Parts: sequence; C-alpha cells; structure tokens
Amino acid sequence: MISAGDFRNGVTFEEDGQVLQVVEFQHVKPGKGAAFVRTKTKNVITGAVVEKSYNPTAKFPTAFVERKDMEYSYNDGDLYYFMDQETYELVPINSTELSDNFKFVKENMICRVLSYKGKVFGVEPPNFVELKVTQTDPGFKGDTATNATKPATLETGAEVKVPLFIDEGEMIQIDTRTGEYMGRA
Repeated sequence: MISAGDFRNGVTFEEDGQVLQVVEFQHVKPGKGAAFVRTKTKNVITGAVVEKSYNPTAKFPTAFVERKDMEYSYNDGDLYYFMDQETYELVPINSTELSDNFKFVKENMICRVLSYKGKVFGVEPPNFVELKVTQTDPGFKGDTATNATKPATLETGAEVKVPLFIDEGEMIQIDTRTGEYMGRA
C-alpha cells in the first residue's frame, strides 16, 4: 500500500481497478483548509492522462510493473518480435503498444519491455542510440547562420534535424526521448 503523500514521479498504483503511474505531483498546503496532493497520472494500459487531487492520507495498493530488457529482433506486418535474453523466447508485440520514439530502434537493439500481470503495455527504447545518416542534403560553405539545421534521414527511416556539417554515411547520436541530435558518434 502507498499513501498519496508518498507519491513520486514514476510510482505506479491501482485505483478503481486501473493501473496508474504518477507523471507529475505537487503537495499543496493552502492557507485555509486541509493539505492535498495534486497529481497528473497516466493510465499505463490505455495511455490516458488525467489530473486529479488526493487527500495525502488516502492509501492505494502498489502496482508492480515488470520491466524486462529484451532484444528487438524483427517485425512482420503489425507484429514486432522481441527476444527474451534469458530464455531466448520470441515475444510478439503489437505495433499499437510501441511509442513514437520506437522509430529510432534498429534490429538487435536492447529495449525495455513493460508489462503488468503478463500484459505488455509499452516498450521503452534506449535513451541514446547511435545511427547512420542515410540521406541528407550537403551543407554549403558560408551557409552558417546561428544553429542552422537541415533534415536527415537515418538508417531506421526516422527523420531528424542535424547541423549543416553532418554528411551522409556519418554515425550520429540521438536522444530517443526528445528525438534530438546529440552529436557525432
């Protein structure tokens, strides 16, 4: 059991049969009246985000979300197959369970698969990946305004903005949480 007063970012708990994860929280102590906890929670199964206030003494059962590192093997239509590192078993995951930042993942990368009571609800790619630039326009000499960028297509098919000095064939580092160029690899 966890009380609302102990909420922190990332904590998962059950309420009304739903599994919720705390995205943001704020302890509020108004000048008049009782203190309360204002939260923004995300339903881990459906992905819906809701803002709600709780009494700090309210108690909820803790939901144990299993996080397991698995290797992305291949995709077949809408199914993406991940291999368990211990049992070498292939686990099919529907494309609806994948987040937008999965476009930065290539085959044989290790991802974190999130499940609750055996049901997979999400896949977290690594925070930083190194990918090869497959297509980008050349940067021209003298074409250097402050922080000038150009679009580049990566080996996974994802498109990102890169500085003008990056050429085709170079390996670059990407932050998968923001989709931003971090630097040369």
